[in-house]
Amino acid sequence: MISTLTAPTRPHHQLIAAWLRLWNGEPDLAETIISPQFRLHAALLGGADEDSIDDAGALTGWITSTRAAVKDLTFTLEVGPLTDTDHVALRWRATGHYSGGFPGATAAPGTPVDFTGTDMLRIEDGRIAEYWVNSDMHVLLGQLGVRS
Repeated sequence: MISTLTAPTRPHHQLIAAWLRLWNGEPDLAETIISPQFRLHAALLGGADEDSIDDAGALTGWITSTRAAVKDLTFTLEVGPLTDTDHVALRWRATGHYSGGFPGATAAPGTPVDFTGTDMLRIEDGRIAEYWVNSDMHVLLGQLGVRS
């Protein structure tokens, strides 16, 4: 009984390990783990259009721009992955040190950052087809000294 419960999740766990490595600075993984029909669901900073992030290249560009202000940004899993057939949920923590260049930030370069979030992923044909993200951006913005 245990093997029938754990066997279907094993591919998802490998996919999530690659997802984490993608966010931790391995952009070449995107082409192998992101579906050509990828769709993002997120409130993006600066009012950017989530519909413009619709393939592996656009996702990699977004990840690269996210990492630009915190070059040593490191994502770790706190909870999960929790799997249910074709959906995976996880809670992550991101830590690093501010590198500079974030619009409106008053924090000095080197300021530590530490924030959390949750990802919900829909898996199709062994790749990530949809991505919902909810992150504690207000915590990050506070640490960077961004004032509204």
